[in-house]
Amino acid sequence: MTTPHRRRHPVLAHLPFGMVLAVVALGLLRIVLYHWRQGTVLIGIALFLAAGLRALLSDEQAGLILIRGRGVDVLTYSAFGACMILVAMTIEGGPLGN
Repeated sequence: MTTPHRRRHPVLAHLPFGMVLAVVALGLLRIVLYHWRQGTVLIGIALFLAAGLRALLSDEQAGLILIRGRGVDVLTYSAFGACMILVAMTIEGGPLGN
């Protein structure tokens, strides 16, 4: 006889995605406030956060940040995060500066 699986609270199932989404929202707020470089770096950090959470959490705990296999997800999130931060730090500022 098998034991029933314990179900996580619905809010906890989406906590990793919510954490990443909160950092992205903060980045978008900075972009809207004309601090595009800081906002873009924050979005890159959110992608690294997603990579870290995906590496540490099981498939059941990862929730909506689970897309493919663990290795592919970590590699993809990390690569996109590095690209975002690299572009933000190396692109020349426009007429609005910053």
